[in-house]
Amino acid sequence: MVQLVIRRNASGEITGLVGVGQDITEHNREFVRQKQVADELTQLMDAANTPIFGIDTDGNVNAWNQRVTDITGYSK
Repeated sequence: MVQLVIRRNASGEITGLVGVGQDITEHNREFVRQKQVADELTQLMDAANTPIFGIDTDGNVNAWNQRVTDITGYSK
C-alpha cells in the first residue's frame, strides 16, 4: 500500500511529493487464512445432521443450519 501526498508552497505551487509505502503481504495472508477457516466452519455447520443455531446478545436467533430449517420449516 502506498500513500502519496503533494507538497505545496505558500502560493499553492507543487514543490514535491511525499510517499509512504507499507508491505501488507502478511496482513493479506492472514485475511485469506481467516476467510478459509470461516468458510470451512460454515460448511461444517450447514452439513451437520444436528440442529445448530446462534443467538445474539439480545436473545434473538441470528443463524442456523439446514437441519434447523428442515425441522422448523423456517428458511435462513
